[in-house]
Amino acid sequence: MLQEDTHFRVLRFLQENPEISQRELAEAVGVSVGGIHYVLNALIDRGLVKLGNFTAAQDKRRYAYVLTPKGIARKVALTRAFLVRKLEEYEALRKEIEVLSSELGNGDTTSILIEP
Repeated sequence: MLQEDTHFRVLRFLQENPEISQRELAEAVGVSVGGIHYVLNALIDRGLVKLGNFTAAQDKRRYAYVLTPKGIARKVALTRAFLVRKLEEYEALRKEIEVLSSELGNGDTTSILIEP
């Protein structure tokens, strides 16, 4: 599941900004640069991302990471799965908050201050 979340986030960032550097992508996703390198290679090997030269860069070592049609379809599937899982987490958390609030005798959760 963690790998799917990482792939989802990488595909999402690449679709929005295909010319992002590996360092910037690693920071945005929250993994190491080496980890991003590994993930990008896996996505390229699976045919989800293709690698091209970043034409506007003077440094020709810069690349653009473009989602393939297969990559776009995979991103859609991962987005659905991610959304379903997050909605389930949200619902479970909402119920837990309601239970805790009722234990405190406070039905209005908006007035609870969270203190460390």
